[in-house]
Amino acid sequence: MFGGNVLNAAIDMYAYCTISTSNDGRLEFRAADLGESWTSTAETELTLEGPLVLHKAIYNRVIRDFNGGKPLAVKVTTSADAPPGSGLGTSSTMVVAILRAYQELLKLPLGEYDLAQLAFDIERKDCGLAGGKQDQYAATFGGFNFMEFFADDRVIVNPLRIRVEIINEIECSMLLYFTGQSRESANIIKDQIHSAESGDDKSLQAMHRVRRSAVEMKEALLKAEVKSMAGILGEAWQAKRDMARSISNTLIDTIYDRALSAGALSAKISGAGGGGFMMLFVEPTSKLDVMAALSDLEGSFYRFHFTKEGAQGWLV
Repeated sequence: MFGGNVLNAAIDMYAYCTISTSNDGRLEFRAADLGESWTSTAETELTLEGPLVLHKAIYNRVIRDFNGGKPLAVKVTTSADAPPGSGLGTSSTMVVAILRAYQELLKLPLGEYDLAQLAFDIERKDCGLAGGKQDQYAATFGGFNFMEFFADDRVIVNPLRIRVEIINEIECSMLLYFTGQSRESANIIKDQIHSAESGDDKSLQAMHRVRRSAVEMKEALLKAEVKSMAGILGEAWQAKRDMARSISNTLIDTIYDRALSAGALSAKISGAGGGGFMMLFVEPTSKLDVMAALSDLEGSFYRFHFTKEGAQGWLV
């Protein structure tokens, strides 16, 4: 409707996929981290129901678009560092990882934009899961990027060159906290879409504020104004809360209030909202105080580093 802007930074929490060919004509999918598996004879098209729907949808696309409609007997094993529903783009990153593995196996001529767009089409169109495009592009490209999404479906990914000392300062000024609650992002995003399409002016204005905050954050990042970034993040969270009632809840509000009372500069839920991970900007000297303030809750802190690398694949 209006397009959008996203400032994204990739971190070292990954999705993994291993693909091997089978000689017995069988097709096997296994998500080792979820304890889910599915087996069948290799077919030309799989029904998108039951466990591991994303795995099936990816297989269908690969067979249809890149294997001449011929079935492929393979074993696909996956796992991820972040739990599903975390707000870190786990599902989209997994789709990119699986596609990247198929790309190596079948020598598919896909560039970065092709890979990201294909991942988007599979997740959003083939599977019908509501959501944006930023996660697929972030997982594919890696690094710090300012992304521009246009109303005519064009996407431009602008890599940002950030000095090492600035990246180090940002890492020292951030905490990544898992709230202990996963959430179904598609439902929350549907709430946001409904609010915008129904003419809810408060929700629509909030979306425009979030969009502007991405531009402001990019400018602060390029100028190495870390404290300004903290303020912009806080304003973006307040705007995001106005987009839909399901974005925040009592637990999130408790974490937010406790963290700021203990010295955090700002905080914001990652992804659609409703749970998952919260990013906190803190003074490096206040990190332990903030962590102590949340220690009796069910959540946990995750160590992370920013990474320049996007999707990687290799054949052995």
